[in-house]
Amino acid sequence: MDTCTFNEAKKLIRQLVTEKGFPDDESGLAQKLLWAFVELGEAADAYKKGKNWDVINEQLIDVIFYVLDFIGLVEKTQAVQIDADGLFLGKWRKNMNRPDQYGQKRVLDPHGSNIP
Repeated sequence: MDTCTFNEAKKLIRQLVTEKGFPDDESGLAQKLLWAFVELGEAADAYKKGKNWDVINEQLIDVIFYVLDFIGLVEKTQAVQIDADGLFLGKWRKNMNRPDQYGQKRVLDPHGSNIP
């Protein structure tokens, strides 16, 4: 396999979890999110330290692994189907319809408080 969708990757990760004995029940859900966060921090740290792109990108792929692992475990434990590809494309379309650089500027009212 040379390419895959998010949904295909989710299935591959579920296979990995099963074969390698990683947590695979509802008690592991919070752990999956925590590890995604840890891997993101490792990517930021590698970037800050000037590590090469292969190191940084591997950490970012680990984030994606944990997120897809979480989604797959939600499917397994909550008896739902989650279309990761559809979610991605829906969010992409939503963001494409937003104004340029939305959320990039902090706007204060004249009294110094944030404007919602």
